[in-house]
Amino acid sequence: MPQQAARTRARITLNTDGKRHPRENSLAVAVIIFGMMAFILGFIVKAHLFASIFGVIGFPLGLYSQMTSETTGERWLNVIGMVSAFVGLALGLAHGGFLP
Repeated sequence: MPQQAARTRARITLNTDGKRHPRENSLAVAVIIFGMMAFILGFIVKAHLFASIFGVIGFPLGLYSQMTSETTGERWLNVIGMVSAFVGLALGLAHGGFLP
């Protein structure tokens, strides 16, 4: 038994049900990228335009991705991405919004 446990490796995967979900996985990764970009750029005052754009794209994309998600890992990424996109959008709007 200890030898079997030593051979197994922990792998990070979004396909916890054993099936492939390439579209749903791609959407979840895109949502987390858009959300993190909006969140990071939201703290930079001069980048308010880009934070607002990333937030406006990331939040609805996250809502759609959440509706079509298949596994718990995808849902985790969707929620984290949506919240960070919303916060980044709010910070971007507070710093000047869509005006250059």
